[in-house]
Amino acid sequence: MTKQMKIPLIKLHDGHQISALGFGTYTLKGKAGVEVMLRALNNGYRMLDSAFNYENEGAVGEAFRQSGLERKEVFITSKLPGRHHEYKTAAETIEESLYRMQLDYLDLYLIHWPNPKQGLYVEAWQALIDAQKNGLIKSIGVSNFLPEHIDTLQRETGILPVINQIELHPYFNQAQQRDYDQSKQILTMAWSPLGRGSDVMQNQVLQHIAQELNYSVPQVILRWQYQLGVIPIPKASSDKNQVANQEIFEFSLSDEQVQQINQLTRPEGRIRNQDPAIYEEF
Repeated sequence: MTKQMKIPLIKLHDGHQISALGFGTYTLKGKAGVEVMLRALNNGYRMLDSAFNYENEGAVGEAFRQSGLERKEVFITSKLPGRHHEYKTAAETIEESLYRMQLDYLDLYLIHWPNPKQGLYVEAWQALIDAQKNGLIKSIGVSNFLPEHIDTLQRETGILPVINQIELHPYFNQAQQRDYDQSKQILTMAWSPLGRGSDVMQNQVLQHIAQELNYSVPQVILRWQYQLGVIPIPKASSDKNQVANQEIFEFSLSDEQVQQINQLTRPEGRIRNQDPAIYEEF
């Protein structure tokens, strides 16, 4: 029994809708990757998050085709790499993403990182705006953008992103960025929502809350993000975890429990110290 009816939809400020829980595809490639993504779709996920730099856009498209689902049923995302911010290159890269996936359009396309030293992200954003006008992309957004970068996009183009996908987990809860995004009607999406590679699963506060609720630590974290108004995109290989992650809509955290998790954040909580103000991704 799949749980696809359990994942609520959230409205973006451009009028389109997005699942409140997505499926991350980072490192899922080739035949094995297709099989994991196909199981995710069979288990009820309706949003696949990819990127040009994941080198798996072909696998994402193949998983979608093998699922037998209608195109309008599945929300597919990709992202523009830092080395392709120049307008003409960005426009070609969007087309290339569609060719790799063998799709007519993408539901969401993001600029992966602002790369402020290069200073070309406004040009890249203009390419996304034009691709949207031409029907290649339904919704446009950004990833790892700070308020100063988004302010620049708004000032230069008048168009705000619908999504800002950022590193967000209990050790780095991004309260200020979330407040800013919300002030601009931008939905915040979480990459590494479970704090990949950190010791967050062993955290005693989280373990205690999980025991109180009779759910797992990952489920508690994902539910916390949902209650913050954040869209998490966890990756899960096993059917058990794929289904368990969707059970977050069957319980809720108390205000006190949310606050306890909020207090776990750390000033230097980034997993790999990738600060968008200085980090450059190509």
